[in-house]
Amino acid sequence: MKTLIGNTPIIKLEKDEFNLYIKLEQYNLSGSVKDRAVNHILQKGILENKINSDTVIIESSSGNFAYSAALHCKYLGIKFIAVVDSNINTIMYEKLKSLCYDVIKITEKDETGGYLLNRIKMVKSLISQNENYFWTNQYANVNNYLAYSELTNEIIESVKDVDYIFVAVSTTGTIKGVSTIVKAINKNIKIIAVDIRGSMIFSTEKYSRNIPGIGASKESDFLELGDIDDFIILDEKEIIEGCQSLLAKGFFLGGSSGACYQAVIKYNELYPEKLGSKNIVFISPDGGGVYVNNIYK
Repeated sequence: MKTLIGNTPIIKLEKDEFNLYIKLEQYNLSGSVKDRAVNHILQKGILENKINSDTVIIESSSGNFAYSAALHCKYLGIKFIAVVDSNINTIMYEKLKSLCYDVIKITEKDETGGYLLNRIKMVKSLISQNENYFWTNQYANVNNYLAYSELTNEIIESVKDVDYIFVAVSTTGTIKGVSTIVKAINKNIKIIAVDIRGSMIFSTEKYSRNIPGIGASKESDFLELGDIDDFIILDEKEIIEGCQSLLAKGFFLGGSSGACYQAVIKYNELYPEKLGSKNIVFISPDGGGVYVNNIYK
C-alpha cells in the first residue's frame, strides 16, 4: 500500500499578488493526507510486535484518519473500530460502516462544547478492557508527525525557495512533522497554522464547530509555539468562502483546504508587506466529496 501513498501533485494557482502553490493530498490511497500517518503508525506497530493478526485497531477520528485506517486494516486482515461523533458527515459515516468492524458514535458533548474528549474517553475505556486493542492515538503518537517527513521533502523539492507554508491544524501531526523538517533545512521558511473558531488549540473561546477535520477540543500534545511562526483563526463562514473560491478555480476540496486558501488571502490583507511576491504553499488534506452535505449544500 505504501506505493499508493505520497508523491502527490503540487500545482501553482493563478494569483497576482504572490506565487501560490497547492499540495493536493487527495491523490493518496484513501483520498487524504492521513494515509501518510496511518501507514507509518501501523508499520511501526507491526515492526515493534504491538500489532498482529489478532489485534483490534481503534481510533477516535472525525473521518479521514478512520477511513484510511479502515482501508489499511482491511488489507492487513485485522479489525478496526472507529470512534466518531455526531458531527461526522453522512457520506463518511456510511463509508466507515461498510469497512469497519464497528463504528461507535459519540452523541454527548464534552465540557468544551465539542465531542473529542468524550471520544477519547470511550477509546481509553475500551482499551483498558481489551488487551488485544491497539490505539493508534493520532493525538499523541510521535509516529504521527514523523510520517510527514516525505510530504515536507516533496514540497521543498517541488517549489524552490519556499517562503511560507500554510497548514490547517487538528491533531497537529501534519504541521509538527512539516515544521520539524522545514526548520532543520531552513529556519527562514515561515510555518503558519490555520485553525477554526471554537478550537482549543490556540484559544479558550468556546464556540460550536460544524466543519470536520479542522480544530480540536483540546490543546495539542505535539505542537509547541516554537514550531510555528504564526497562526490565524477563521470562522466557518470564511472557511466556506475559501472552499467556494477554490471551486470557482476548478478545485473541489475539503474544509481544511478552503481554510488554508482563505487564510492566505486574509493574511495577505493583514500583512501585505510579509507576503508580497513570496513563494507560498498550502497543504490541501482532502477532496470535497464528503463535504457536499455541509460546505457545498
